[in-house]
Parts: sequence; structure tokens; C-alpha cells
Amino acid sequence: MMREQWFPLFALAALGMVVSGTQAAIGLPPESAPLIRHFYKVHNTCANVEPFIRHQVQQVYANDKTVAPKLIKLLYADCMVNGCDASILLDGPNTEKESPKARGLGGFVLIDKIKQVLEARCPGAVSCADILNIAARDAVYFSGGPSYPVFLGRRDGLSSNAAWIDFPSPSISWESSLAYFESKGLDVQDMATLLGAHMMGRVRCSNILDRLYNFNNTGKPDPTMEESTLNYLRNECPPKTRLGQPNPLINLNPSNPDHRFTNSYYSQVLTNKAVLGVDQQLRYGGDTYDLSDEYASSIQDFKLQFAFSMARMGGLKVITGTAGQIRLNCRAVNK
Repeated sequence: MMREQWFPLFALAALGMVVSGTQAAIGLPPESAPLIRHFYKVHNTCANVEPFIRHQVQQVYANDKTVAPKLIKLLYADCMVNGCDASILLDGPNTEKESPKARGLGGFVLIDKIKQVLEARCPGAVSCADILNIAARDAVYFSGGPSYPVFLGRRDGLSSNAAWIDFPSPSISWESSLAYFESKGLDVQDMATLLGAHMMGRVRCSNILDRLYNFNNTGKPDPTMEESTLNYLRNECPPKTRLGQPNPLINLNPSNPDHRFTNSYYSQVLTNKAVLGVDQQLRYGGDTYDLSDEYASSIQDFKLQFAFSMARMGGLKVITGTAGQIRLNCRAVNK
């Protein structure tokens, strides 16, 4: 049985101060202050919520290793748009999940199952926003990553709008990527660390065709891409697909087909073998290069900072107290 690696938040915060000489944030977002550890135990509303969730995630992970990248991406899609309010989970016309930029998101069925289990055991107690944060943490752990404390007490949002989705292009520069992360309340260390989630998971070929065939409208491939990587990706992703042929899926990290938690992503970045343009850009920023080099050399440093940055992202624009609601069904606002 894998031994759990539990990182207390004070240790994560200490590491968050400086990695590779990069000055970074030393705490969670201020709006996350009302969140506390063991919220449901303290309030005697669902003391065993975390074991309940972990069991459900473990059951799915045993048969589907892609659930880890799916839940990380789903949490990112929720928190980076309108804060961690589970608005990405809502069904309906013109909701966030209906945006073309949200195509490819997964993990919804698992969140539904977890919610069913919790409603049977702790009716009306646990928010969908907290479920998503805990489930993503547990999936990271089962993939070989760190387990870390998740502060709880989020409530669920009442609306969702496809127009809120503002995910940037996967081909942007590191400067544009940093501007996006900073606009959400995160910093360069969070960006370089959270992009490391691309160590696992898959992406559609359409997201990288520009790098392979028409970089910056030159009619040529990205000149920074290592040759064997370029040849491999061109073989997987032809410039055009036949009518009716699906847009191919490829691994974001071809060296990690089993979707394990690994620091090999950063080695790919440093040797010009990254799949996405935004990932390869980490090599060209001063701080982002230093962080990539640090994480490629030490998976322990990467695990510590990944846990801290996930906790920071999970505290963005949370709803607490009496605002919002505790949804009974994560796909619909209570009537």
C-alpha cells in the first residue's frame, strides 16, 4: 500500500516563500480566510466527509487512471473562471460547461456519484465546491502525488455563464500566461507549478497544429521543438483529418502514458520536448526557467509546491457563510 505523503499547510507556506530564489506568495488568498480544516467535523454536519469521498475516488481510479488529470482540470476550470463555487458543474443552456472552451472537461459523473453518497449520509450538508476540491486532492494522491490539507466551508454558486470562460490559448507566451494567472490572484510560482499538471492527461491535436505546421503563420513548425518530438507529434496529428474523422487525442506528456504524478514534464520543457506551446514557454522566462530546473531536479520540491499552489487556487473567490447555497444536485440550483 502506498504510504501517504501528508504536507501540513505551515510547511507548504514556508516552501511557498522561495523556491530557486523566486519570491512567491506566502499564504492563501485573503478571501479564503473563512475556510477551515475539518469544517464538517467542527460543525458536526458530516464528520467523515473526507473518507467517504476518498473511497469513491479510489474506486474510480482503480479502473480509470485518467480521472486524476480530469479532476485537476475540472477544478482549474471552476476556480479560475468565477472562483471555486462549483459553477462549472451546472447544467443548462449557456452555462460554463457549454462554452466551446470547456470542451473536453470530464469527471462530472464521479462528482455526481460522490454527491449521491454524501446526500444519503449527510443530507444537505456538503457543498459541491468542497467535494470537487477534496476529490481533486485525492486523485492527485492516488496518482502518486502529495496529499495535503483542504480547507473547507465553501458554498455553491447560484449561476453559471458561458461568457465567463476566459481560458487563454494553449500557444500563448509565458508573459501572457503570467498576466492571466496574476489577473486571478496567483503568481509566477503558481503558474509554473500548476502548468506542471500537464505531466498527465490528454489534449486534442487541434490545440497544437499551429506548432507542428504553421507556427506564427510561417507555414513552418515551431523552430524550438526538438526534432524527434516534432516527428512523433506530426505522426500522431496530421495537418488535416478526413470528414467525419475524430480530432485525435494525444498524451500531454508522451513519456507518462499511465498518467502518474511525475516531474518528467519539466525535463521535457528543458529539452524542448513540451507538447503545448505555453508549456514550452516556461523555458524562456527567467523565473519560470529556474523553477522548471528546480522541479526537474527534485520531485519533492515539486510535490510541496504543487500542494501549496493547489491550495491557493482552491481558495480563489470562495462563497462562504450564508451566501450561495448547498446544492442537493451538483448539476442544478436548488428550487
